[in-house]
Amino acid sequence: MQQRWLRFTATTAILAAAPVGGQPTPKTGQDVLQRMHDAYAGKWYKTLTFAQKTTIRRRDGTDTVITWHESLRFTDARGTQLRIDMGDLAAGNGVLYTADSSWIVRAGKLTAARPNGNEFLPLIEGVYMQPVARTVKELDSAKIDMKRVSRATWQGRPAWVVGASSPSDSSATQFWVDIERNVVVRMLLSPGGSGPMLDIHLDGYVPLEGGWLATKIVMTEGDQPRQREEYSDWKANVPLEGELFSVEKWGTARHWAKKGEERRERN
Repeated sequence: MQQRWLRFTATTAILAAAPVGGQPTPKTGQDVLQRMHDAYAGKWYKTLTFAQKTTIRRRDGTDTVITWHESLRFTDARGTQLRIDMGDLAAGNGVLYTADSSWIVRAGKLTAARPNGNEFLPLIEGVYMQPVARTVKELDSAKIDMKRVSRATWQGRPAWVVGASSPSDSSATQFWVDIERNVVVRMLLSPGGSGPMLDIHLDGYVPLEGGWLATKIVMTEGDQPRQREEYSDWKANVPLEGELFSVEKWGTARHWAKKGEERRERN
């Protein structure tokens, strides 16, 4: 009996100490980013286009629904760039993002340039394409404590929490990574480094061209809905000309979505 008990306790100890998913437990957020990078290095898509139904909940409780067309690409020289065309393409309204900057365009003309970017970009694209040190630097403005890593469960799947010592901590800026898929499933942050904390859920993941794509994004503030994004017509590794990501050529660059509009008009 004693021998069986000793074998049982030894087995239990081994299982408790075993790395999740056959990999060692990450000690820092940089370790988590390295795992993400290594899982898809040389496989992840370099360009992405999709249409997005965007539902924005205003403070008075009313919703505004608008279609966005989004174009994303990664290059070694410029990193990750995201172009968002908001509403009618002919109106020329939108924004161009990098990880650390943004340019606001109205009627095809630059109206503002800001020294803050899109915190999504290093985590949904850049991390898979570039050295991890570059991704860490791009996340500096988000003020995530990379020394804190904890374990959680997200929608029934194991996840690492970077930036918080406990998954119950909702005040710290943080991101959650699905351990098996190595993709971000949740973020708690203040976009642009100012304003209220948003709880951002990345759901509806589908496999895409060697990687994954979250097709449903929900943002809440204090449990109140603020923005919902639903993707459609997504395509990866499609050729995208550099002019598409030039503010100066915003209205003249050939846009992939205009071809679809032309086909619908002919039909």
